[in-house]
Amino acid sequence: MREGSLEAPTRHPIEWKKPEYYDEAALFKELERVYDICHGCRRCVSLCTSFPTLFDLVDNSQTMEVDGVRKEDYWKVVDQCYLCDLCYMTKCPYVPPHPWNVDFPHLMLRAKALKHRKGEITFRDKLLSSTDALGKLASIPVVVQMVNAVNKTPVTRKLMQDTLGIHADRVLPEYTSAKFRSTARANAGFPVKDGANTPGKVAVFSTCYVNYNEPGIGQDLLRVLEHNEIPAIIVEKENCCGMPKLELGDLEAVEKLKNGNLPVLAKLAREGYAILTAIPSCTLMFKQEIPLLFPDDPECKAVAAAMFDPFEYLALRHRDRLLKTEFSRPLGKVSYHVPCHLRVQNMGLRTREMLELVPGTEVNTVERCSGHDGTWGVKKEYFDNSMKIGRPVFRAMGSNEPDYVSSDCPIAGRHILQGMGDGATAEKAHPISLLRIAYGL
Repeated sequence: MREGSLEAPTRHPIEWKKPEYYDEAALFKELERVYDICHGCRRCVSLCTSFPTLFDLVDNSQTMEVDGVRKEDYWKVVDQCYLCDLCYMTKCPYVPPHPWNVDFPHLMLRAKALKHRKGEITFRDKLLSSTDALGKLASIPVVVQMVNAVNKTPVTRKLMQDTLGIHADRVLPEYTSAKFRSTARANAGFPVKDGANTPGKVAVFSTCYVNYNEPGIGQDLLRVLEHNEIPAIIVEKENCCGMPKLELGDLEAVEKLKNGNLPVLAKLAREGYAILTAIPSCTLMFKQEIPLLFPDDPECKAVAAAMFDPFEYLALRHRDRLLKTEFSRPLGKVSYHVPCHLRVQNMGLRTREMLELVPGTEVNTVERCSGHDGTWGVKKEYFDNSMKIGRPVFRAMGSNEPDYVSSDCPIAGRHILQGMGDGATAEKAHPISLLRIAYGL
């Protein structure tokens, strides 16, 4: 057996509709096989807490091998995984096409799916993963003020920790009644200028977070597109992308959300639109996870081909010589964090590439997991680990005394700013907002 692999990683379809996918004995056999390979390698020890958890279980067992670990303790490793995908994409030498065929994140997904099917999911986890429903309720006028006040009050936060398991110290995002989809004014009046690398018109998929929490990110994206005379529309109808439900292992819910999104998005793809989402997890969901869950659906493939990260699109637009680069305002020192779900899209550092076009701007780039990951870092039992994982990131982001702290993932950006502490003087801003500032818009 050869050691490691030099070929590009390939992904196999996720066969989640087959009965054997939920066979617990077969799952545990595969967990033991992969855990044993991981134990013999240990390259991923610094990525997250799944691998240290596994290695501690092995090292503290009587045999000091995987066969000495109790099968019920296998779940401790699964619970620490938040499907960032970095082990697969950046570390593991045994991913397919290597014959050992190690896909640790999708094996964790299988385990989570079995756990969900067995009903071993808490009310809190169901609530936190229902981002669209939660956003609709929390953004109702009057209700939104109450929700934001509750999320900032120590007494009610302690109650939330005791009853729901949401850590009292986690800074939570605010909600707004001025939702992006109801306030956005996209400009579709420009002539379409297709480039060699880019469609000349854009459809914006707002995402739950931009719609309910930070609509300014979406507004800034529209302003940047308008400044560059790129005709844009808002996707007519959308559901949550499904990533929170995927992380919960609720694959039936993912399919339901997919069935609501795909007909609308596939129509736009066929009409020649580039589909942009400002949240990396949502982009990754449509580019990778949904096509792997539904490999025989041609609409999934069409949408994946049309889906762009905003900075991926803008960088390619620049290569097409169709992007304006007359910036009127320097950004100073920017500490830029590359989120995991952006890194695994394999498109390079396009956000950094665009920010470095701005004169008078110094970009300090940090490529390491921040440790928050969606709802994982909100939970009482994982909060301390999320801060521990993020500690090297917090230090690196503050090392150049930045004017701005920025991440394509606004949740990671807020987590980083919290981790940097009260002494941090930097302003948090999404990279697309920084580009809007640099343009002087």
